[in-house]
Amino acid sequence: MYHKKLSLLLLPLFILASCTQQPPFPADAVTFSENNGGLTLPDGFRASVVADSIGYARHLTVDDDGDIYVVLREPQNGKGIAALRDQDNDGNAEQIEYFSEFTDTGIRLHNGYLYVSTDSSVHRYQMTGDDLIPSAEPQTVISGFPDQSSHAAKSFTFDESGNIYVNVGAPSNACQQESRTKGSPGMEPCPHLERQAGIWKFSADSLNQTQNEDGQRYATGIRNAVALDWNETTDHLYVVQHGRDQLNTLWPDYYTAEDNAALPAEEFFLVNEGDNFGWPYAYYDWQKDQKMVMPEYGGDGETPVEEGEYEDPIMAFPGHWAPNDLLFYTHNHFPERYVNGAFIAFHGSWNRAPEPQQGYKVVFVPFSGETPSGDYEEFATGFPGSESPQPGSAEHRPMGLAQGPDGTLYITDSQKGKVWRVVYTGSETGTGE
Repeated sequence: MYHKKLSLLLLPLFILASCTQQPPFPADAVTFSENNGGLTLPDGFRASVVADSIGYARHLTVDDDGDIYVVLREPQNGKGIAALRDQDNDGNAEQIEYFSEFTDTGIRLHNGYLYVSTDSSVHRYQMTGDDLIPSAEPQTVISGFPDQSSHAAKSFTFDESGNIYVNVGAPSNACQQESRTKGSPGMEPCPHLERQAGIWKFSADSLNQTQNEDGQRYATGIRNAVALDWNETTDHLYVVQHGRDQLNTLWPDYYTAEDNAALPAEEFFLVNEGDNFGWPYAYYDWQKDQKMVMPEYGGDGETPVEEGEYEDPIMAFPGHWAPNDLLFYTHNHFPERYVNGAFIAFHGSWNRAPEPQQGYKVVFVPFSGETPSGDYEEFATGFPGSESPQPGSAEHRPMGLAQGPDGTLYITDSQKGKVWRVVYTGSETGTGE
């Protein structure tokens, strides 16, 4: 195939780029989009639009030849996965094909297989040869997750020891006796913690596993972690949690509308086996820098939990930004300060009114060892098309992140199915103007 031959021809350039931090391909080979396809990026970065409207895109993964696989929220052309090939490496996909009956959020390549999840299962396709889409029938890796209507997406990641980690979100906001009902107390104990609201660990290579028989609860007290990634440098799991909603509408005696917009934090966790992060009994107040008792369990907005009762985040973000993907960057195509740092895609809020809606951005978090070495910074903005979109009105919402084999960064949009490829050029043209 031409694209594989092209990769071999460019190998000397890849090696040179590794030494000089220049792009690992000819800069003039990429056709950058006008105004970076709507994105505002730091100086020295440019973007091309790989595809403009592939469907309601969720997570994505990129193989060693640069082929891109995007799982969709709803079928497109009757299929749930879009496969994209950029044969001449110009940043635009010339070939787009659809396959698979599965739709959801999770998709990753691992040990020659393409793994994809549904709301209740994980499957895989064997990838062979140069074909863009697999010819083999899918195999069931895990099934038997609880049926649930909210927070059902089974995002996942792999470690380097043959394990897969699956997010099993809580099927409620705050485990109330009457869900999302003003003043309703929380259930004690919360029954969702038995099989949900945490991360479950399985064998990555065994087929026909079920949660009950083969799953190991790795961590608990996590409301929903669509964003998760295994950090190969530190050999740890990290997740970013969606915090609870409606503090003011459910508990107006304790929280104002302004409190509701800011709280609780979206929490960035380093996850060790056996950790408990506190949901639904606690939330994190990033303004007080404390874990607080949830109002459903006797909290009043002022009462912290007992010190050491639950694990604290390694970083906290303002409320309702909706973290939907996490990527630890490992290549040297981007400048050295980005290596081993974390990119987080924030999908954007719906419930900060009457305050402005926020999120709708990709941020970067620098790391030193296992924890952040500085504050987060905005990396890619401009997705919604306005500074404060109304819920549902954003032109684009960042959803998935992936690192290409050449170190470029891919970003998906869940609104119209746009896919961007972000390249470091070294030039001072971050806005594309």
